Amino acid sequence: MKLMKFKRAAVTILIVLAAYLLQCTLFNHLELAGIKPNLILIVTASFGFMRGQKEGMLVGFFAGLITDIQFGTILGFYALLYLVIGFVNGLFEQLYFDEDIKLPLFLISVSEFLYGIIIYLLMFMLRSDFNFLYYLNRIIVPELIYTIVITLGLYPLILFINHKLEAEEKRSASKFV
Repeated sequence: MKLMKFKRAAVTILIVLAAYLLQCTLFNHLELAGIKPNLILIVTASFGFMRGQKEGMLVGFFAGLITDIQFGTILGFYALLYLVIGFVNGLFEQLYFDEDIKLPLFLISVSEFLYGIIIYLLMFMLRSDFNFLYYLNRIIVPELIYTIVITLGLYPLILFINHKLEAEEKRSASKFV
């Protein structure tokens, strides 16, 4: 059992690091009009509704902490933001079904939209930048669309990895019973 927990933790760390590295390297070159998808948000939200509040919060916190260290001006800002995103998506674990992609797409879309609004409120509006419609039209909505498109490819991969780990955990648990 401890080996399976370790394996799940290692795979989760690898997924977060891969998403972070892709977001910082490859997707910097795939920007469209200065916009790139938020892979960290996709991973955090996915772990939230697939694995629950606790795992969503842990993934969100550590993914946000990495983002804070690299890009943040305030240590803990993104960690807290992604932690909350992981927690809120974890509330929908009971409604989540693997076969249905509508709920994950909806939750990731809402998370991305609220993420953009919170970033605007706390990073721009507090600096007296009141041009919300410009920010909405030029950053929030395009990033939302780009993130949804990338979600269609990334989410099935995360789902596949989660299925493999769950199947292995069930096989491991049945050996001890």
